[in-house]
Amino acid sequence: MKLTLNALTDLRDLPFDTIIDARAPAEFAEDHLPGAINLPVLDDEERAKVGTIYKQVSPFDARKIGGALVAKNVARHLEETLHDRQGGWRPLVYCWRGGQRSGSFATILAQVGWRVGLIDGGYKSYRRIIVKSMHDEPIPHKFILIDGPTGTAKTDLLAHLKAAGAQVIDLEGIYAHRGSLLGAVSRPQPSQKMAEGDLAMQLAHLDPAKPVYVEAESSKIGNRLVPPSVWNAMCAAPRIRVNAGIPARAEYLTRAYADLIDDPEALIERMEPLRKLQSRDLVDHWIELAKVGAFSTLAAELMELHYDSRYEKSASRYDYTLLGEIDLGDRIDEAALTRAAEQCLGFSAG
Repeated sequence: MKLTLNALTDLRDLPFDTIIDARAPAEFAEDHLPGAINLPVLDDEERAKVGTIYKQVSPFDARKIGGALVAKNVARHLEETLHDRQGGWRPLVYCWRGGQRSGSFATILAQVGWRVGLIDGGYKSYRRIIVKSMHDEPIPHKFILIDGPTGTAKTDLLAHLKAAGAQVIDLEGIYAHRGSLLGAVSRPQPSQKMAEGDLAMQLAHLDPAKPVYVEAESSKIGNRLVPPSVWNAMCAAPRIRVNAGIPARAEYLTRAYADLIDDPEALIERMEPLRKLQSRDLVDHWIELAKVGAFSTLAAELMELHYDSRYEKSASRYDYTLLGEIDLGDRIDEAALTRAAEQCLGFSAG
């Protein structure tokens, strides 16, 4: 059975139990269909070897050697990963173009007795849909941006909005980065393609008739770009601004960035690029605060002397409708964020 992908919605309710990516591990690591597992019929080294033989010797020799490697690898997958699959299991297999690699794998699985699906055009057909939705066409969703200076718990507010039943896209979660100079997290950022695919699929599961709350970010999160269709929608979106005093924000940041506080050396390393933006003496002073553990003072000074002015400059670049403002009060905690979520929903309804 060949499956033709015409839209992202085609991937939402597939009649298959497992999506199998038959490409090499390096291809899979760069990007793959959401939820797919990697069962390569050729590993990276084998793929390179077969390709070299194809070009330098002959296509026949390449197919013969490749066929032996594919048979060996598929046999291993049957004995290991797939050993407990029962007769009713339904796999969907794809490779780069939906050609020999996935076709060979699917043929063997079908001979076992499983009802196998193949993606017509393979990964490339999926990627074309992602590019179309993220680069070439406007998205149908209407965003509401949660805006505010550093330390106003915007990401946590999104989580409270989601808990209240609102539609939410967490860009920092998708991009594995908190957006600021100090914003790297423990896991590496996904590839640009992977992030776009994740974002596109999350949007495909949301109702375009209802608002989608998104944190106001720059067009670049860490080392990855927000795709044009989403960025254009963000630039045109109305905003809700969240405010809090510097003491409350500094206290919140010491909790939100606990991973860096627990690793002062990493914190100091990430502050080094500030030397391009601030005076040497000031950055040396901030590094000394980190060394002695004065993290609340450090957070307060970073916001007052660095982040807040850059936030105001960035916010002034865009003309937007302000739906309302929220003051989180003297402490940014669960109660304050619950109230803020209720206010956001009220602003949106109005």
